[in-house]
Amino acid sequence: MKTATPRKKALVTGGSGGIGSAICRQLANDGFHVVVHANRSLEAARSLAGEITAAGGSAQALAFDVTDAAATSAALEALLEDGPVQVLVNNAGIHDDAIFPGMQLRQWQQVIDVSLNGFFHVTQPLMMPMIRTRWGRIINITSVAAVAGNRGQVNYSAAKGALHSATKSLALEVASRGITVNAVAPGIITTPMSHDSFDASAIAQLVPMKRAGRPEEVADLVSFLASERASYISGQIISINGGMI
Repeated sequence: MKTATPRKKALVTGGSGGIGSAICRQLANDGFHVVVHANRSLEAARSLAGEITAAGGSAQALAFDVTDAAATSAALEALLEDGPVQVLVNNAGIHDDAIFPGMQLRQWQQVIDVSLNGFFHVTQPLMMPMIRTRWGRIINITSVAAVAGNRGQVNYSAAKGALHSATKSLALEVASRGITVNAVAPGIITTPMSHDSFDASAIAQLVPMKRAGRPEEVADLVSFLASERASYISGQIISINGGMI
């Protein structure tokens, strides 16, 4: 009797959010065992994992604060006990917008802490187990704001822009190990986070395609980058924004 080939494990931080949940569903459809990460929204992550499992996929929920190095390390150590994570989608991020002259230190630090320090806290402990398998995909979800800037988002643009540089440097370090590292930079995507920021007239003015993107469209791009078909794509910042830039 043949034994089933174990599913590769994919961790999606911020996996219970609008874009994150679409990515989780798509990676599950692609045959990965999906680890749906949450911080405060553990019940939403559990619900999504249950939905994926009920549909025939494989998933689990996991909660930790990406800004807490010790808590993240402990959670990942437990996760690695039954095998490496071979696909990592760094999707966790927050907005706390203000024009720069009025920005508080707290706003700067929190946004940098989640997107940039969170990237380090999650990615670094997973690297050696991934390297030993000689196969891996790291996909960092960033933003059009990191490419073109955005008023009121100096903190967010700085955090995501730093991820672009980290993406390129890490890609060079692990290219010979069968690991690709890329960033996906969405524009205006229909999610609860963007709902109150852009009305239809603003979208028509900002986006040449005259519509917001769908989370599933971002998930399709992530799916491709996580696949064997994308094995020669690394160190790239790939925008998905309806022609904004």
